[in-house]
Amino acid sequence: MNIHDYSFDLPPELIGQVAIEPRDSCKLLIVDRKSETLSHQIFRDLVNILDDNYVLVLNDTKVFPARLFGEKISGGKVEILLLKQVANDMYQAIGRGKLKQGMQINFSTNFFAEVMSKDDDGEVVLKFNASGAELFAKIDKLGNTPLPPYIHSKTNERKLREQYQTVYAKEKGSAAAPTAGLHFTEELLRLLNNNDVEVERVTLHVGLGTFKPVTDEQIEAKSLHTESFWLTKEVADRLNDAKKHGKKIIAVGTTTCRVLESQSDNSGHLSAGEGETNIFIQPGYKFKFVDGLITNFHLPETSLLMLVSALTSFPNSTIHFANWGDSLMGKAYKEAIDSKYKFFSFGDAMLIL
Repeated sequence: MNIHDYSFDLPPELIGQVAIEPRDSCKLLIVDRKSETLSHQIFRDLVNILDDNYVLVLNDTKVFPARLFGEKISGGKVEILLLKQVANDMYQAIGRGKLKQGMQINFSTNFFAEVMSKDDDGEVVLKFNASGAELFAKIDKLGNTPLPPYIHSKTNERKLREQYQTVYAKEKGSAAAPTAGLHFTEELLRLLNNNDVEVERVTLHVGLGTFKPVTDEQIEAKSLHTESFWLTKEVADRLNDAKKHGKKIIAVGTTTCRVLESQSDNSGHLSAGEGETNIFIQPGYKFKFVDGLITNFHLPETSLLMLVSALTSFPNSTIHFANWGDSLMGKAYKEAIDSKYKFFSFGDAMLIL
């Protein structure tokens, strides 16, 4: 498999720059794998599509204001993106500005961090002069919403914290939003519940690695960056029961998909658990638990695009096309571009059935 096969040209004006409001008014491209057809709806039309034969699984991770601006002792400016907490007072992070081990970064007069280590990829481990609840409070006060670099929003920070967060977010720890879930409103969830659509929740904290370009080594190893997750026994039991009774499991977002597929065995049984997943779902992968997916439109040459392409290789097989654009997912992306869908985090949505 060649990384460059998963590329496409996107007009810059189709990159979503502002949150769609109301959330559930975005466009929804429906990809029917069985008939290999595409159709257009609005996201709130899910109430006319999903019924008691479906289960939606949400990722209830919560984005925290992970972007911090600081200064070196020399006065040089530094921008830090916190990725993952590795100790009570320490975070894995990346930064803009030359960072060296032993360097101190000041974020305010009484809040700073020391660079404890730096790896070959430029990721650093920072040790703060605060820990626990005090550290969280300082980050919450001084931090900024970690919008992707392709979004140039002029929306104020208070509004962004609301927009770049799902309405059901609960477990704080993500450096990026699980963007497929941004389209749900509390009212839409209520209407789906009235349709007897079962809704379950898992947690996976999204890290920067989700959006990094894929390497040949990762493709060969079929292994990606790790992300922290947990899936409770109660949820696993209910999902196994739903699957047993023939219900279709729809993962809301690629992050949710990663949790479910990581915790499912080859017989399709889901196990509770928590830890780290490095699963790399690419064409040829045989899905064990997930039957469908709600997702946004992804960056070219990313693991996310490969995951959705894997799900639309019907049946799950090692079918490869001379040109990705000839595949069902390639055709779906072309249709979305031709129909002026918005792409990426603040973009429109796709439902794969």
